[in-house]
Amino acid sequence: MPTMSRREAAFCRSTIWGAFARRVVLPWALQGVRPEGQILEIGAGGGVMAVELLAANPDVSMVVTDFDDAMVAAATTRLASFAHRADARRADATVLPFADDSFDMVLSWIMLHHTLAWETALAEAIRVVRPGGHVVGYDLLDTAPLRLLHQAEGSAVRMMRFDELRSVARRLPAEQVILTSSLGGLAVRFLLRKQTPGRAETSRAADTPGR
Repeated sequence: MPTMSRREAAFCRSTIWGAFARRVVLPWALQGVRPEGQILEIGAGGGVMAVELLAANPDVSMVVTDFDDAMVAAATTRLASFAHRADARRADATVLPFADDSFDMVLSWIMLHHTLAWETALAEAIRVVRPGGHVVGYDLLDTAPLRLLHQAEGSAVRMMRFDELRSVARRLPAEQVILTSSLGGLAVRFLLRKQTPGRAETSRAADTPGR
């Protein structure tokens, strides 16, 4: 699994991104879902979003993972004040080192396109969340401006198309799938609730217009 470019990594650790994440990105990305219990964040970078989530939700604990050792070190430092309920670890999002049904929620913030095998990473996220728990996140869509940006950065990425994500999500063991095209079609938010054994499906898929 590839790592971010140096410029992307620096931005993820910046105070500018931290302020924007706290005020705008996190509330938008959570899509009204209240964080609770034990939470896993995959591809967490320097831990900016995790810090904001932990600060706003004193009753949750988190495991924060990234494939890049430098990002794990940065997250460990940033999360030091939450050490009693936060742990940063190195992990490949496509082969998560956790048992089935281990977490109450799994979060993925704009990182799946870095995995190249984003379908596998999404399947792993569903595997490790408990039945009835949520996988919540957002990512970039495959558009010409974003392809050019990543080519200029020299980043190894594989962005998704909306219809690809919808097809993959519908094959996962999820009783609810909500996909929202956002930011003028540049990004997609997703919310998947893992299927509960014996419970009737509520909404296999719902696509909402961009906003």
